Amino acid sequence: MDDHTSPANAEQAALWNGRAGSAWVQTQAVLDAMFQPLEARLTSAVRAEGACRVLDVGCGTGRTTLAVARQLGATGLCLGVDISAPMIEAAQGRAAREALPSARFVCADVQGHAFEPAAFDMVISRLGVMFFDDPVRAFANLRRAATQGAALRCIAWRGGADNPFMTTAERAAAPMLPSLPPRRPNAPGQFAFADRARVAQILDASGWRDIDIQPFEVECAFPATALADYFTRLGPVGLVLQEADAATRAQVVETLHAAFAPYVRGDEVRFVAACWTIGARATAQERGRV
Repeated sequence: MDDHTSPANAEQAALWNGRAGSAWVQTQAVLDAMFQPLEARLTSAVRAEGACRVLDVGCGTGRTTLAVARQLGATGLCLGVDISAPMIEAAQGRAAREALPSARFVCADVQGHAFEPAAFDMVISRLGVMFFDDPVRAFANLRRAATQGAALRCIAWRGGADNPFMTTAERAAAPMLPSLPPRRPNAPGQFAFADRARVAQILDASGWRDIDIQPFEVECAFPATALADYFTRLGPVGLVLQEADAATRAQVVETLHAAFAPYVRGDEVRFVAACWTIGARATAQERGRV
Protein backbone atom coordinates (compact mmCIF):
# COMPACT_ATOMS: atom_id res chain seq x y z
CA MET A 1 0.00 0.00 0.00
CA ASP A 2 1.67 3.20 -1.09
CA ASP A 3 -0.49 5.58 0.91
CA HIS A 4 -2.05 4.66 4.23
CA THR A 5 -5.18 6.12 5.71
CA SER A 6 -5.54 8.86 8.23
CA PRO A 7 -6.21 7.58 11.77
CA ALA A 8 -9.70 9.05 11.54
CA ASN A 9 -10.53 6.69 8.68
CA ALA A 10 -9.14 3.61 10.40
CA GLU A 11 -12.53 1.90 10.68
CA GLN A 12 -13.07 1.88 6.93
CA ALA A 13 -9.46 0.89 6.32
CA ALA A 14 -9.85 -2.11 8.62
CA LEU A 15 -13.13 -3.11 7.00
CA TRP A 16 -11.98 -2.96 3.39
CA ASN A 17 -8.53 -4.39 4.01
CA GLY A 18 -10.06 -7.28 5.91
CA ARG A 19 -12.99 -9.57 5.28
CA ALA A 20 -15.12 -7.11 3.32
CA GLY A 21 -12.37 -6.42 0.79
CA SER A 22 -11.58 -10.11 0.40
CA ALA A 23 -15.27 -10.89 -0.10
CA TRP A 24 -15.52 -8.33 -2.90
CA VAL A 25 -12.51 -9.89 -4.62
CA GLN A 26 -14.02 -13.36 -4.31
CA THR A 27 -17.36 -12.22 -5.74
CA GLN A 28 -16.08 -9.72 -8.30
CA ALA A 29 -17.72 -11.56 -11.22
CA VAL A 30 -21.12 -11.33 -9.53
CA LEU A 31 -20.66 -7.65 -8.72
CA ASP A 32 -19.38 -6.84 -12.21
CA ALA A 33 -22.50 -8.39 -13.72
CA MET A 34 -24.80 -6.74 -11.19
CA PHE A 35 -23.45 -3.22 -11.68
CA GLN A 36 -22.82 -3.27 -15.43
CA PRO A 37 -25.68 -0.79 -16.08
CA LEU A 38 -24.03 1.69 -13.69
CA GLU A 39 -20.66 1.22 -15.37
CA ALA A 40 -22.31 1.93 -18.73
CA ARG A 41 -23.69 5.23 -17.42
CA LEU A 42 -20.25 6.35 -16.33
CA THR A 43 -18.44 5.32 -19.51
CA SER A 44 -21.09 7.20 -21.50
CA ALA A 45 -20.56 10.26 -19.29
CA VAL A 46 -16.80 10.14 -19.88
CA ARG A 47 -17.37 9.88 -23.63
CA ALA A 48 -19.83 12.79 -23.61
CA GLU A 49 -17.43 14.93 -21.60
CA GLY A 50 -14.50 14.21 -23.92
CA ALA A 51 -12.26 13.58 -20.92
CA CYS A 52 -8.71 12.29 -21.37
CA ARG A 53 -7.43 11.92 -17.79
CA VAL A 54 -9.99 10.34 -15.46
CA LEU A 55 -9.85 9.59 -11.74
CA ASP A 56 -12.05 6.66 -10.62
CA VAL A 57 -12.79 6.92 -6.89
CA GLY A 58 -13.47 3.78 -4.89
CA CYS A 59 -12.58 1.70 -7.93
CA GLY A 60 -12.76 -1.67 -6.15
CA THR A 61 -11.47 -4.49 -8.34
CA GLY A 62 -11.21 -2.14 -11.30
CA ARG A 63 -14.05 -3.01 -13.64
CA THR A 64 -15.09 0.60 -14.35
CA THR A 65 -11.49 1.86 -14.47
CA LEU A 66 -10.66 -0.73 -17.11
CA ALA A 67 -13.77 0.05 -19.15
CA VAL A 68 -12.92 3.76 -19.18
CA ALA A 69 -9.27 3.06 -19.99
CA ARG A 70 -10.25 0.95 -23.01
CA GLN A 71 -12.44 3.79 -24.19
CA LEU A 72 -9.71 6.41 -23.74
CA GLY A 73 -7.09 4.44 -25.64
CA ALA A 74 -3.31 4.60 -25.41
CA THR A 75 -3.14 8.41 -25.11
CA GLY A 76 -5.50 8.61 -22.13
CA LEU A 77 -5.29 7.65 -18.47
CA CYS A 78 -7.79 6.30 -15.98
CA LEU A 79 -6.41 6.10 -12.45
CA GLY A 80 -8.37 3.93 -10.05
CA VAL A 81 -7.99 4.62 -6.34
CA ASP A 82 -9.31 2.56 -3.45
CA ILE A 83 -8.57 2.10 0.25
CA SER A 84 -8.64 -1.71 -0.11
CA ALA A 85 -5.30 -3.39 -0.79
CA PRO A 86 -6.91 -6.74 -1.75
CA MET A 87 -9.14 -5.05 -4.30
CA ILE A 88 -6.35 -2.92 -5.75
CA GLU A 89 -4.19 -6.03 -6.10
CA ALA A 90 -7.00 -7.73 -8.00
CA ALA A 91 -7.48 -4.64 -10.20
CA GLN A 92 -3.79 -4.46 -11.04
CA GLY A 93 -3.83 -8.12 -11.99
CA ARG A 94 -6.75 -7.54 -14.34
CA ALA A 95 -5.00 -4.60 -15.99
CA ALA A 96 -1.81 -6.62 -16.41
CA ARG A 97 -3.63 -9.56 -18.00
CA GLU A 98 -5.28 -7.17 -20.41
CA ALA A 99 -2.02 -5.31 -21.08
CA LEU A 100 -3.83 -2.00 -20.68
CA PRO A 101 -1.26 0.73 -19.92
CA SER A 102 -3.88 3.49 -19.78
CA ALA A 103 -5.32 1.91 -16.61
CA ARG A 104 -3.38 2.49 -13.40
CA PHE A 105 -4.22 1.90 -9.76
CA VAL A 106 -3.19 3.26 -6.39
CA CYS A 107 -4.14 1.99 -2.93
CA ALA A 108 -4.84 5.14 -0.93
CA ASP A 109 -7.23 7.00 1.32
CA VAL A 110 -8.81 9.62 -0.93
CA GLN A 111 -9.24 11.92 2.08
CA GLY A 112 -5.50 12.53 2.39
CA HIS A 113 -3.70 11.14 -0.65
CA ALA A 114 -1.36 13.59 -2.36
CA PHE A 115 -2.78 13.53 -5.88
CA GLU A 116 -0.99 15.57 -8.49
CA PRO A 117 -2.72 18.98 -8.43
CA ALA A 118 -5.02 19.80 -11.35
CA ALA A 119 -4.20 16.49 -13.02
CA PHE A 120 -7.62 15.09 -13.98
CA ASP A 121 -10.25 16.49 -16.31
CA MET A 122 -12.95 14.17 -14.91
CA VAL A 123 -13.63 12.45 -11.59
CA ILE A 124 -16.00 9.49 -11.55
CA SER A 125 -17.21 6.88 -9.08
CA ARG A 126 -19.43 3.82 -9.22
CA LEU A 127 -20.77 3.45 -5.67
CA GLY A 128 -17.42 4.38 -4.16
CA VAL A 129 -17.87 7.76 -2.46
CA MET A 130 -20.13 6.83 0.47
CA PHE A 131 -17.37 5.51 2.75
CA PHE A 132 -15.55 8.65 3.90
CA ASP A 133 -15.69 9.57 7.58
CA ASP A 134 -14.86 13.14 6.48
CA PRO A 135 -16.54 13.54 3.08
CA VAL A 136 -15.87 17.29 2.86
CA ARG A 137 -12.15 16.64 3.23
CA ALA A 138 -12.33 13.88 0.62
CA PHE A 139 -14.19 15.93 -1.97
CA ALA A 140 -11.99 18.97 -1.34
CA ASN A 141 -8.97 16.78 -2.06
CA LEU A 142 -10.62 15.56 -5.26
CA ARG A 143 -11.36 19.18 -6.20
CA ARG A 144 -7.64 19.99 -5.89
CA ALA A 145 -6.83 17.04 -8.15
CA ALA A 146 -9.23 18.31 -10.82
CA THR A 147 -8.43 20.74 -13.61
CA GLN A 148 -10.40 23.97 -13.90
CA GLY A 149 -13.73 23.03 -15.46
CA ALA A 150 -13.37 19.30 -14.77
CA ALA A 151 -16.57 17.31 -14.32
CA LEU A 152 -17.53 15.20 -11.34
CA ARG A 153 -19.89 12.30 -12.06
CA CYS A 154 -20.66 9.84 -9.28
CA ILE A 155 -23.32 7.21 -8.73
CA ALA A 156 -24.42 6.57 -5.15
CA TRP A 157 -27.26 4.64 -3.55
CA ARG A 158 -30.38 6.42 -2.41
CA GLY A 159 -31.91 5.24 0.87
CA GLY A 160 -32.59 1.75 2.14
CA ALA A 161 -36.35 2.26 1.79
CA ASP A 162 -35.81 2.90 -1.93
CA ASN A 163 -33.67 -0.25 -2.25
CA PRO A 164 -35.54 -3.14 -0.61
CA PHE A 165 -33.40 -5.73 -2.39
CA MET A 166 -30.30 -4.35 -0.69
CA THR A 167 -31.81 -4.70 2.78
CA THR A 168 -33.59 -8.04 2.26
CA ALA A 169 -30.83 -10.11 3.85
CA GLU A 170 -30.56 -8.11 7.06
CA ARG A 171 -34.31 -7.77 7.50
CA ALA A 172 -34.84 -11.51 7.10
CA ALA A 173 -31.79 -12.59 9.11
CA ALA A 174 -32.04 -10.11 12.00
CA PRO A 175 -34.06 -12.42 14.31
CA MET A 176 -31.36 -15.09 13.98
CA LEU A 177 -28.34 -12.79 14.16
CA PRO A 178 -28.62 -10.58 17.27
CA SER A 179 -25.12 -9.19 16.67
CA LEU A 180 -26.13 -7.75 13.31
CA PRO A 181 -25.17 -4.05 13.51
CA PRO A 182 -27.89 -1.46 12.86
CA ARG A 183 -27.57 0.99 9.99
CA ARG A 184 -26.49 4.42 11.25
CA PRO A 185 -27.94 7.36 9.29
CA ASN A 186 -25.25 9.37 7.47
CA ALA A 187 -22.49 7.08 8.77
CA PRO A 188 -19.91 5.81 6.24
CA GLY A 189 -21.49 2.96 4.35
CA GLN A 190 -23.81 1.99 1.55
CA PHE A 191 -26.58 4.53 2.26
CA ALA A 192 -24.46 7.39 3.58
CA PHE A 193 -25.53 9.59 0.65
CA ALA A 194 -29.27 8.90 0.95
CA ASP A 195 -30.00 12.55 1.84
CA ARG A 196 -29.69 14.60 -1.36
CA ALA A 197 -29.53 17.93 0.48
CA ARG A 198 -26.68 16.66 2.65
CA VAL A 199 -24.73 15.51 -0.42
CA ALA A 200 -25.21 18.92 -2.03
CA GLN A 201 -23.91 20.62 1.13
CA ILE A 202 -20.85 18.35 1.16
CA LEU A 203 -20.01 19.19 -2.43
CA ASP A 204 -20.58 22.90 -1.97
CA ALA A 205 -18.43 22.99 1.19
CA SER A 206 -15.62 21.18 -0.62
CA GLY A 207 -15.46 23.65 -3.49
CA TRP A 208 -17.48 21.98 -6.25
CA ARG A 209 -20.01 24.01 -8.20
CA ASP A 210 -22.81 23.46 -10.75
CA ILE A 211 -24.10 20.77 -8.41
CA ASP A 212 -26.81 18.61 -9.94
CA ILE A 213 -28.10 15.54 -8.08
CA GLN A 214 -30.82 13.54 -9.81
CA PRO A 215 -32.57 10.27 -8.95
CA PHE A 216 -32.68 7.34 -11.32
CA GLU A 217 -33.63 3.69 -11.25
CA VAL A 218 -32.11 0.90 -13.29
CA GLU A 219 -32.71 -2.85 -13.42
CA CYS A 220 -29.71 -4.94 -12.41
CA ALA A 221 -29.20 -8.68 -12.66
CA PHE A 222 -26.80 -11.49 -11.86
CA PRO A 223 -26.94 -15.30 -12.21
CA ALA A 224 -29.29 -17.06 -9.81
CA THR A 225 -26.57 -19.63 -9.16
CA ALA A 226 -24.61 -16.85 -7.41
CA LEU A 227 -27.37 -15.80 -5.02
CA ALA A 228 -26.04 -17.74 -2.03
CA ASP A 229 -22.55 -16.32 -2.56
CA TYR A 230 -24.09 -12.85 -2.66
CA PHE A 231 -25.96 -13.02 0.63
CA THR A 232 -23.46 -15.16 2.59
CA ARG A 233 -20.36 -13.11 1.71
CA LEU A 234 -21.42 -9.51 1.17
CA GLY A 235 -22.94 -6.79 3.31
CA PRO A 236 -23.65 -6.80 7.06
CA VAL A 237 -25.11 -10.31 7.01
CA GLY A 238 -22.16 -11.72 5.11
CA LEU A 239 -19.73 -10.35 7.68
CA VAL A 240 -21.68 -11.62 10.70
CA LEU A 241 -22.26 -15.05 9.13
CA GLN A 242 -18.53 -15.64 9.04
CA GLU A 243 -18.64 -15.84 12.86
CA ALA A 244 -21.87 -17.85 13.12
CA ASP A 245 -22.02 -21.51 14.11
CA ALA A 246 -22.98 -24.11 11.51
CA ALA A 247 -26.57 -24.53 12.70
CA THR A 248 -27.27 -20.78 12.68
CA ARG A 249 -25.62 -20.40 9.30
CA ALA A 250 -27.77 -23.19 7.81
CA GLN A 251 -30.93 -21.62 9.24
CA VAL A 252 -30.00 -18.18 7.88
CA VAL A 253 -29.19 -19.55 4.42
CA GLU A 254 -32.53 -21.36 4.23
CA THR A 255 -34.41 -18.27 5.39
CA LEU A 256 -32.63 -15.99 2.94
CA HIS A 257 -33.26 -18.22 -0.04
CA ALA A 258 -36.96 -17.86 0.71
CA ALA A 259 -36.67 -14.11 1.32
CA PHE A 260 -34.97 -13.53 -2.03
CA ALA A 261 -37.33 -15.80 -3.99
CA PRO A 262 -39.44 -12.87 -5.30
CA TYR A 263 -36.34 -11.52 -7.07
CA VAL A 264 -35.48 -14.76 -8.88
CA ARG A 265 -36.61 -14.76 -12.50
CA GLY A 266 -35.66 -18.02 -14.18
CA ASP A 267 -31.89 -18.28 -14.15
CA GLU A 268 -31.35 -14.67 -13.00
CA VAL A 269 -31.78 -12.55 -9.91
CA ARG A 270 -33.25 -9.21 -10.95
CA PHE A 271 -33.86 -6.06 -8.92
CA VAL A 272 -34.20 -2.30 -9.34
CA ALA A 273 -31.32 -0.16 -8.08
CA ALA A 274 -32.44 3.27 -6.87
CA CYS A 275 -29.50 5.65 -7.10
CA TRP A 276 -28.41 9.25 -7.41
CA THR A 277 -26.47 10.63 -10.33
CA ILE A 278 -24.25 13.20 -8.63
CA GLY A 279 -22.85 15.84 -10.94
CA ALA A 280 -20.71 18.89 -10.27
CA ARG A 281 -17.94 20.91 -11.86
CA ALA A 282 -14.63 22.38 -10.73
CA THR A 283 -15.48 25.98 -11.47
CA ALA A 284 -15.42 29.21 -9.49
CA GLN A 285 -19.19 29.81 -9.66
CA GLU A 286 -20.86 30.78 -6.42
CA ARG A 287 -23.66 28.32 -5.84
CA GLY A 288 -24.88 24.93 -6.95
CA ARG A 289 -28.33 23.48 -7.40
CA VAL A 290 -30.00 20.20 -6.49
